[in-house]
Amino acid sequence: MKNKKILVTGGAGYIGSHVVRQLGAANESVITLDNLSTGFEAAVTAGELVIGDTGNAALLEDIFTTHDIDTVMHFAAHTIVPESVADPLKYYRNNTASSRTLLEAATNNGVQNIVFSSTAAVYGIPEGGKASEDSATQPINPYGTSKLMTEWMLRDLAAAGGPRYVALRYFNVAGCEPTGSIGQSTPKATLLVKVACEAATGRRPGVSIFGTDYPTPDGTGLRDYIHVQDLASAHLDALTYLRNGGDSTVLNCGYGHGYSVREVLAAVEKANEAELNVMEQPRRAGDPPELIAVAERVRDVLGWSPQFDDLDTIVQTSLEWERKIAARDPTAYWAD
Repeated sequence: MKNKKILVTGGAGYIGSHVVRQLGAANESVITLDNLSTGFEAAVTAGELVIGDTGNAALLEDIFTTHDIDTVMHFAAHTIVPESVADPLKYYRNNTASSRTLLEAATNNGVQNIVFSSTAAVYGIPEGGKASEDSATQPINPYGTSKLMTEWMLRDLAAAGGPRYVALRYFNVAGCEPTGSIGQSTPKATLLVKVACEAATGRRPGVSIFGTDYPTPDGTGLRDYIHVQDLASAHLDALTYLRNGGDSTVLNCGYGHGYSVREVLAAVEKANEAELNVMEQPRRAGDPPELIAVAERVRDVLGWSPQFDDLDTIVQTSLEWERKIAARDPTAYWAD
């Protein structure tokens, strides 16, 4: 029997588009809902694209009544931490209130499974720099709080007989689809690998290191970088898990080890065969010295088996995409 359809909110964005591509390769029937505020129509390589807002209740009702949907994969969100501090209500409106509207429509229309794009920002600054799913959730910015509130809604809704869910808490997502068909074109990106690759291709004047005096081997912050392809595959594994009757759960998505800022920049310089213009800046408030996933559970529960756990691979796929943008390659997409 053919599976029912999957609604992917935010499927024209960086991570969502990689999941949509993998769903299409798996012959799943996909509908993407995206307002294209930060996503790109060209990034949607499978299924149907509906342009609109996740918080539009009338549009959601039309989508759910028109299509036989049993699963929602929810990526649509604002994700820039400093912006969330400056404009918190924007984040609570889009990330939390719109999620509530989506969950209500999904529940009323018989959706059984939800895979939610959450974040390690729910942990704030964990003691010792490592976070497991059992670590305290104590976000230090509205972005992390807005995501945690959606996790709570999912938890309470499932307890009340609503859809079962998997919430995936991402660590530092990086890299691009290895064949170069899609990539990360997020406007005004803040993620280190992309910023460094933009600098390497001349799209930024340089890259800053914020803090060089942390208690780490080289004085710069340590982070757990996960390739977007592996992260996307975790969503398909979560889909299989839920369809097989798996219980609702929360899972970290990371490799369980980290790289320092200097190690990342050195990898970019190696791949680009040129030095970067690196500026050393003071620490930023709220940046922990180390943030690494305790990530055994996602492997045990979902059977997830990452294939791209290699910094050079992460950097090379990112750099190749940035080179396409810098060359104005028509097979790429970007925002000027």
